[in-house]
Amino acid sequence: MLNDGIYIGIDIQTRRDCCYTVIDESDTLIKSGWFSDPISEAVYLIKELQSPSQVTVGIDAPRNPLPAPREWFWSGGKKQKWTPRKSQKGNGRHCEVVISAHKLANPQWTPLEQDAPEWMLLGFKLFSALENHATVYEVFPTASYTSLHGNSDVRINVDFSACAPGPKDMIDAMVAAVTVREFVAGNGTEVGGGDGLGTIVLPRPLSDPVIKEVLEWPSR
Repeated sequence: MLNDGIYIGIDIQTRRDCCYTVIDESDTLIKSGWFSDPISEAVYLIKELQSPSQVTVGIDAPRNPLPAPREWFWSGGKKQKWTPRKSQKGNGRHCEVVISAHKLANPQWTPLEQDAPEWMLLGFKLFSALENHATVYEVFPTASYTSLHGNSDVRINVDFSACAPGPKDMIDAMVAAVTVREFVAGNGTEVGGGDGLGTIVLPRPLSDPVIKEVLEWPSR
């Protein structure tokens, strides 16, 4: 039943259960549901799907907290340059700055771990728990929607018998799965990572005008 490539999208929530979707190589939804215990249940799901399939996971949450306030601030507009942080709070990782600078979405800027909301803390733990069981990427469905705008060649084939009921978070989980599917297929791109705090993958390359300066993390 399962093809060689299996892709899981997970939408992180703490006020309600986390939802997930599973799609195969043909972008067909084969399973979906809700994790009441996300870490143990996600590991179990991966093990259930792993053989003989190769599982890739996209998680809609930051991979890492900031170890210290961000030192560099990106100046947009006509300046288009990095400057040392002065009055800024210093939240946010390089990948989030790239997303914001290209107007793909408005990030929920990652803070220090002690200042992180509960859903981010769960995301940190989930990344750590799943990395030994599958290939795991950070995704940002809101940015993926923008990246895919105008594309008619990316679809999800939904047999609603495989679609668990629930709020629209399930759509974000579907887009998370499609994002990693498109990225693994070579159709997307990976941004950030210059600060060593993780990247975000997108289902398509950045659209012009690409701001090359923001793609490079500054050095003294």
